[in-house]
Amino acid sequence: MTSRRGEDQLDSHLLRMFCLLISERSVSRTALKLNQSQPAVSLALKRLRAILGDPLLVREKSGMVPTERALTLLTHAKGALAEIDRMTVALESFDPQTSRQVFRIGAPDYLAPLFVSKVVERIRQEAPYVQLNLQSLGPDFDFERSLAEGDLDVVIGNWPEPPPRMHLSMLLEDEIVCLVSARHPLVRKGFSIEDYQRAVHVVPMPYSISQRGVIDAMLASHRIARDERVVVQSFTLAPHLLTNTELVFTTTRHFASFYADFLPLCILPSPIAFPAMRFYQLWHERNHLSPAHRWIRRLLGECGSQIKSAATPPVRQ
Repeated sequence: MTSRRGEDQLDSHLLRMFCLLISERSVSRTALKLNQSQPAVSLALKRLRAILGDPLLVREKSGMVPTERALTLLTHAKGALAEIDRMTVALESFDPQTSRQVFRIGAPDYLAPLFVSKVVERIRQEAPYVQLNLQSLGPDFDFERSLAEGDLDVVIGNWPEPPPRMHLSMLLEDEIVCLVSARHPLVRKGFSIEDYQRAVHVVPMPYSISQRGVIDAMLASHRIARDERVVVQSFTLAPHLLTNTELVFTTTRHFASFYADFLPLCILPSPIAFPAMRFYQLWHERNHLSPAHRWIRRLLGECGSQIKSAATPPVRQ
């Protein structure tokens, strides 16, 4: 990682600066994230270039872009920082009231809004200076690599078979229901499996290429086909498409309840006995013993427990 000229000069501060510069591809954005002046970051980049014997960032029409060597070194730098973190974790202290830690959490956009709001409420109460970044997961997003390299601290998911290389703890379970317009004929008629198969459905795009979701897996195992007429990129758009149509949206109760409270929608019991959707948090070994990460994982778990212990709202018919 170091050159002979600078083998005694590359400390953990410069390593972190290097990782952020290459990831952000911008001196100004790096300065903002580190709460430092641009001249100080520019000076650090100059030192890094001298130590590593490479321009690292070069200017193009679209802005600054990393060199091939910089991208190669980035993986090594993140690995070195992970080892340093493991060596010093016992010396760390974490005070939520004063910490300015940035927590990066990856989650699907159909995570219960009530859960997310409780998480934000707790953080604002207990750690007023902490920054929370919520990263939406998508089919092209390599969350395992992001956890391993430290770009994400925690990932919240609901895959039937979570990745075995990660630590895991359960957050909450949620019933799968069907959300429809309040004027949908099924509200008065009732809902059978045959109705479900005949209905026109709105479905989200998958957010994982390698993992099939609970709903799709269950339908496939029972060879139940549905008419997926409308496909949307975001879960949050689907409820708005139901109000003046006969579309059916299969989702979790907490998610459905949030939208049924302010849109003319009804929640119907699913005629298919889907298993409960289980949400859990995943994290990498690199953060397992960190006091700050243990704090945020405990907070997420407690918020999940509050959701689980709350009374289940009645079905609206």
